[in-house]
Amino acid sequence: MDKTKSRMVGVRVNKEQEHMLMKLQQKSKLTKSELLLKGLETLAEYSDLGQEHEPMQTALERLEKEAVHHLASLKQVRRKEEAIKDFIREIRQVDEIIDKHGCDQSMLIQILLDVQKQNHWLPKPALTWISERLKVPMSRIMQIASFYTMFSLEPQGRKTVQVCMGTACHVRGATELLARTESVLNLKPGETDPYMKHTLKTVNCLGCCALGPVMTVDGAYHSNPSVAQLKELVDEQE
Repeated sequence: MDKTKSRMVGVRVNKEQEHMLMKLQQKSKLTKSELLLKGLETLAEYSDLGQEHEPMQTALERLEKEAVHHLASLKQVRRKEEAIKDFIREIRQVDEIIDKHGCDQSMLIQILLDVQKQNHWLPKPALTWISERLKVPMSRIMQIASFYTMFSLEPQGRKTVQVCMGTACHVRGATELLARTESVLNLKPGETDPYMKHTLKTVNCLGCCALGPVMTVDGAYHSNPSVAQLKELVDEQE
């Protein structure tokens, strides 16, 4: 840049700046002094408003971050709303079961069975509500839910697959049947698939030793099914 200075309206400008002023003067029909004053007025306006020039890319990135933040907040609110709706719906269903049995303490096990059948497990909020409605201590309900194997305090699949590992079934090939079942379901005993379709369990006796090795799929008995038959059973339960 040319360092040569010239004076104009009490302000030092170099030749390049003076040339720029001349071009602006020709376009605006203003004097050089008026142009300089207009520039000062513009700077003063920006200063009063506290505005600073922000690169377009920076502004877009900032707006994008703000949009993502607001979207995440909105999703969180919607998740909370859905959770509340699900909770209210579950409690309403438990209420219907309790009312069906006359809110009778002596029907506690049957009420738990009905809740288990409806949800495929015993959710803690449901047990808390049963305790409140029946005036039964929560400790008592937990004792019953923990003692009987037909109850589950963990989420279960929509269909339960049980393989008998009792003595009669064991000597007839229960171990091999369990291995085939594990392979078809891709589960180990006590596990539930990610889609909540099946839960695999082992039991000591299913009460039909003559059919051993035996298993049940959602309560239906099957005697020593092959891999192909197991796949067919699983497909039927989808």
